[in-house]
Amino acid sequence: MPQKFASRIRSIEISGIRKAFEASSGDFLNLGLGEPDFDTPAHIKAAAIQALKSGFTSYTLNKGIEELREVISDKFRRDNNFVVSPEEIIVTSGASEALHIALLSVVEKEDEVLMPNPGFVSFAALAKLAEGKPVGVPLSDDFAMSAEAVKEKITKKTKALIINSPANPTGAVESEENIKALVDIARDHHITIISDEVYEHLIYDGLKHISPARFSDEVITVNAVSKTYAMTGFRLGYLAAREEYVEQMLKVHQYIQACASSISQRAALAAIAGPQDCVAEMRSEFRRRRDFAVDALRGVEMKFSTPKGAFYIFPRVKEEKEFVETLRKRKIIVTPGSAFGSLGRNHVRISYATSFENLKRAFQIMKEVMNF
Repeated sequence: MPQKFASRIRSIEISGIRKAFEASSGDFLNLGLGEPDFDTPAHIKAAAIQALKSGFTSYTLNKGIEELREVISDKFRRDNNFVVSPEEIIVTSGASEALHIALLSVVEKEDEVLMPNPGFVSFAALAKLAEGKPVGVPLSDDFAMSAEAVKEKITKKTKALIINSPANPTGAVESEENIKALVDIARDHHITIISDEVYEHLIYDGLKHISPARFSDEVITVNAVSKTYAMTGFRLGYLAAREEYVEQMLKVHQYIQACASSISQRAALAAIAGPQDCVAEMRSEFRRRRDFAVDALRGVEMKFSTPKGAFYIFPRVKEEKEFVETLRKRKIIVTPGSAFGSLGRNHVRISYATSFENLKRAFQIMKEVMNF
């Protein structure tokens, strides 16, 4: 009997993050989900409401409304120091769609896609859906991706390199020197870079975000409003690349999505073009929680690298499965590190995108578990 389902679907699993999320209910403390616990700022919600009231509820241009693409273009020039025209931008249904159409557009069957290991769960799955082969690049002790480690993994089949800074699940932030080195090696081997920058505004300790597109035009830059503005449910992302890349990605976008939500586009316009005080306030609170989590983990003598961005910490544990299940019995959800690749085993991802009170309760229980 022939297989009912396509091999590209059978080759991937349900996300470990979603499993953790769906397993929690009631009075669980969920430190497994990467979602800001803040409410969407009022001026952004007001823009969405006004879009509804004014009847702005129809299809938009495939690439997205022109006003939004113009402010995104300005944002790249202002915040990221590279120039991209509104015509070189596609507004997508979240960064997830942007990553999907980027990989579908450049990866052919059996092409290899280099990505961080440990790295975000979607990278490997989306590479497989494009019928490519995910190739994990081992990270350094502080979870940086070195050019030397990338070079060791390059073959004649290497087609793309995914860079994620600040990183999920590790919170690592790549230095300018490292980004330049990665860009150079990609250029030398004619490899397209796909740069996931959704946490760019959540960086601490005086560090700065560096976009690979500053140094090369063989880059597809992926971003979203989800994390920066607490807009996860709006499902609004965007990508930028040279026109020849956009022309091909637009074909995929047209057929799988047509366009992003008109209402969410108006909300994103208000977010990116409007006051940024809310971003600074959220970043300050995430930094406070980061500092608390770091001190708490030192108190239980867990090995970890201090995260410099995003809102995750990725400590090592002796027995991952046992640790996760023990915490679950105590009503705490954390994500198993193995969900993020083979080198994530015997780690857990702890998200501090929850209230300070929840963090204090969770780490007190964790301390009891570690001392048990």
